[in-house]
Amino acid sequence: MTTSQEVRAKHAKHIFKAAGTYYDESVVLDHGQGARVTDLDGTEYLDFFGGILTVSVGHNNAAVSQAVSQQVQRISHVSALYPTVPMVTLAERLARVTPGALDKCFFTASGTEADETAVMLAQLSTGNTELIALRHGYSGRSMLAQSLTAHNTWRAVPTQIAAIKHAHAPYCYRCPFGGKPDSCGMRCAKDIEELIQTTTTGRVAGMLAEPILGVGGFITPPKDYYKVASDIIRKYGGVFIADEVQTGFGRTGKMWGIENYDVEPDMMTMAKGIANGLPLGAIIATPAIADSLTKPSISTYGGNPISTAAANAVLDEIEDNDLANNCQVQGRRLRIGLKAIQRKHPDIIGEVRGKGLMQALELVVDETIEDRTPNVKAKLALFEETKKRRLLIGAGGLYGNVIRISPMLNSTADEIDEALAILDESFDALKA
Repeated sequence: MTTSQEVRAKHAKHIFKAAGTYYDESVVLDHGQGARVTDLDGTEYLDFFGGILTVSVGHNNAAVSQAVSQQVQRISHVSALYPTVPMVTLAERLARVTPGALDKCFFTASGTEADETAVMLAQLSTGNTELIALRHGYSGRSMLAQSLTAHNTWRAVPTQIAAIKHAHAPYCYRCPFGGKPDSCGMRCAKDIEELIQTTTTGRVAGMLAEPILGVGGFITPPKDYYKVASDIIRKYGGVFIADEVQTGFGRTGKMWGIENYDVEPDMMTMAKGIANGLPLGAIIATPAIADSLTKPSISTYGGNPISTAAANAVLDEIEDNDLANNCQVQGRRLRIGLKAIQRKHPDIIGEVRGKGLMQALELVVDETIEDRTPNVKAKLALFEETKKRRLLIGAGGLYGNVIRISPMLNSTADEIDEALAILDESFDALKA
């Protein structure tokens, strides 16, 4: 029988070093059920990161597994050159559940591809070239996506696409203008106008932004941020693209992250939680924008029958069990618990932020120090302490000091309480 130690040795020998793993000694996962995963050595963990917000309705979800199994037995792949029932059903459903006039879909195999396609559509539909993205944002691993990403940790090469300009992130805890949340005046959003006026031709193709910046550390903008930002983008000829790769499908307590900001996007991109771990991405746009692409375009694996069958089952789970509301209810429970832990450790936990079941803790050396020095050492130590207690969590942030917590959409109150108890004990252990 293969052991975890043997797998770790083969991983070190044959997998790119750049494909890093969590923990001093990585966890080799073998199987899972619901919110639990078990490694090759038989140790069970409570999974509160879900494959980076991808396993949305639980490991080995019975309905999703059944839909995949039935589809595999019918037909696995035909390419998008042939319509299939799962693909067109999913497109029709996405048109129904997304906001505004979004009506036409294009399917891909990943969020990176989805973002690339959205940028192309923005340029084609507006006739403009330059695009606005956000500092601390993350868009994927292709050349264009790397250029959109304003996060040096994930940039392997210099910017390749000069037409992309990066606006200040709505990072209230580390406000680039020195403002306070209750009196910031939305300067980061208003500055987009000067960014366009001073660094572009004065006409833009659009803005692509995550409603909550995922890899950036769950940076959560003020309520009015996207209203101000999207109005400016449209004033200068662009379209607004909501990147829902991490925030979509109920994660924030609403079906779509952008719905927390009362803005109707011109396009949305999505992936990760759409198919509970199977590879699938999508772009949905208004008919006029979608029809601006007149050249043939295809994603070989995009919209494949297996992944779209899984996605339809995921949507069934979300709708039948009101999981967006569950994210709101359990997210509130999680937030209250995290704030209680912060009150016990105000010198380490600088901020608790997020929406729904998308919550983060920013760890600092000493919150009383004006510059709020990032505490990477505490983050690494906390990871080891939670691992000892059988809880898996995520990390993020430009400075590597943010804990990301994103359990399954169907998490229960008992699971939330269990995770909070482990986090509480783990923070206590940091000072022992």
